[in-house]
Formats: sequence, structure tokens, C-alpha cells
Amino acid sequence: MVTDTRVVASRDTGWSQTAAWTLRLLLAPLAVLAVVTLGVGWLIIKPFHSEVAGEIAVNQGFAADRTPLFNTLTHFGSMLSDTPVIVVLTAIAALTFRFAFGRWRESVFIILAVWSQSIVFLLATVFIQRPRPTVQHLDPAPPTSSFPSGHTSAAVGFYCGMALVLTLHAHRHTVLKVLLWTVGLAAPLIVAVSRLYRGMHHLTDVSWGLVLGFVCLAVVAHAILGTPLLPGRRSTTRPIPAPHGG
Repeated sequence: MVTDTRVVASRDTGWSQTAAWTLRLLLAPLAVLAVVTLGVGWLIIKPFHSEVAGEIAVNQGFAADRTPLFNTLTHFGSMLSDTPVIVVLTAIAALTFRFAFGRWRESVFIILAVWSQSIVFLLATVFIQRPRPTVQHLDPAPPTSSFPSGHTSAAVGFYCGMALVLTLHAHRHTVLKVLLWTVGLAAPLIVAVSRLYRGMHHLTDVSWGLVLGFVCLAVVAHAILGTPLLPGRRSTTRPIPAPHGG
């Protein structure tokens, strides 16, 4: 009975430490980000009445210079971050990381990097009902509001998240690291410009989408890749014990 009591106590301690870690490194920063995102959205739709000075000129400029070639290129550029594409790519990446590295740390990271920004984005669209730019839309307008750009934030979460994981395993291959980050950073920029060109978002929408994606990426990277909580992390710091029996 003494042994059983100790096991139960140890298990309870493990769960409490894991819960504290989750709150401190993940939930609290993401909650702050969500509040800030809602605050920025409120400023746009209330004091600025959804029209930030000079923004519509950007969309009108793109609309005036549209060509069949760039219509096609931006169609594929936008598709880089369509929801079905990101979901499938994230699932493939998570499974690949699991088998390639023999652990779940990188898989958990890429999943959370993508879905953390998605949660904040969806929360913002519930409360911030910003209309789309008043130009011809080249894509069907989704039911979510214009602010922020979920395509852009998802592109940061996935493509930059992939670049981060792969560069961590590239070791001394500097050229490969530069190539990975060039692709990783280029993808969300291509998505952002494509969404502007196609009349689906304002400049502040894609700008905050970039901010949202990078902040979520940084938070999740610090929590998952920067702490010894999950297996595979080499660190001189004392690891947080996982719950027994979990």
C-alpha cells in the first residue's frame, strides 16, 4: 500500500508539472496573442471603419494590373496554403518525422505550429467581422472574415516550421540551411502577395497573418524544441518529469 501511495503521488505530481508547463509555455502566450489579435482587429473595424488609409489602393493597384499569367501563378501561390493542402502536408510531415527520427518531438511541434495559429485565427474571425476588399475577388470568399489572413499564418506555421525542424538536423550544412530557410520564408510571402493580388485580403490582413504565424511558431518552438519535456532533447537543464503510467 505504501508503494501504491507513492506511485499515485508521483503520478499526480507529474501531471501537475505537465499542466503547469503547458499553461506557462503554451496556453498563456497564445492567450496573450489572441487578445492582442482581437485588439488589433477591433481597432481596424471600429476607429478605422475597416479601411486603413491607403490600403485599398494596394488592392486596386493589383486588380488594375492583373494578367492571365499572374492570375494563374497566384492561383497556385494561394493554393500553397489552402486548408486541405496544409492539413494533408502536416499529417504527412508528422508521420515522416516520427519514422525518420524515432520520436514524437518534431511531429508534435509541426502539428502545434500549424494548429496554434489556426485556433487564434478562427477565434479572431468570430469576433472581427471585417469585409473583404472592394475589388473583384478571384477566389470564392470563405465564410470567415478578412482579418487576419489564415492562408498567410498557416503558410508560416507549416513552411517555416518545416524549415526549422530540418535545419536543426542539418548540422554543419550551411548551404542546405540557407536553402531550407529561403524556401520556408518564400512560401508565406508568395501566399501573402497572392492573396492581395486576388483581392481576398487587405494589406493589414496578410501583415498580421505573418505576425500571427511567426509568433505561434516561436512560442511552440520554445515549448517543444527548446525544453527537455519530450524525448530526444539533450540539455543540461533538469527535465520536467512526465506523468507515470502515461
